[in-house]
Amino acid sequence: GAAETPPRSAHVVEDDGARPQAGAAWLGTTAQQHAEELKRRNMRIATYASALVLFVFGASYASVPLYKVFCAMTGFGGTTRRADESKLDSIQPVEDGRIIRISFASTVHDAMPWKFKPTQRDLRVVPGETALAFYTVRNNSDKPVTGVATYNVYPPKAGVYFNKIQCFCFEEQRLEAREEIDMPVFFFIDPEILQDPAMDNTSNIVLSYTFFKTADSDADDDRG
Repeated sequence: GAAETPPRSAHVVEDDGARPQAGAAWLGTTAQQHAEELKRRNMRIATYASALVLFVFGASYASVPLYKVFCAMTGFGGTTRRADESKLDSIQPVEDGRIIRISFASTVHDAMPWKFKPTQRDLRVVPGETALAFYTVRNNSDKPVTGVATYNVYPPKAGVYFNKIQCFCFEEQRLEAREEIDMPVFFFIDPEILQDPAMDNTSNIVLSYTFFKTADSDADDDRG
């Protein structure tokens, strides 16, 4: 019976040859599956990111009211507050309040033939002080163009303390050929900003507007 037992060396050779080959095949299959799964995951992430970009861009360009609701619900872009009349009657500059610099910035969409810029670079205010700023816009084209502006506040957490009394955002502005106008922004910083520990190190707030060409203007171009 002992003579029928396979030689130990033959068993060892067969085992050493089969296991590395099987292991390599298994590792190769696993690596390939992992790479395919990673590729599918990256494609899903890219799809979601693209959808988000298209949603934000499309909302701000084609449906400004929808973009406005989106900002109000999510706080996207540092949503500001519209000051109510009751608060305006009682608002007062905070005595010895911290001075905050308000900087102004502007951009226009590529399809917009307008020149758009803040009339002043910045203003310095204390919380509770009302302030008036202006933006200047000029239609550089030879035909009327209608545009609408969206805004952004930085840092976003300052948006809830930025109260606008009068503003041109989300309202259509139609300029005749070569027309230039000044548009006001009347605002104040809520004194409650001084009670928020998260705002202790905030000494500068940036208010930025971007003008987009409306769909009505595109329709006028088609008719023209």
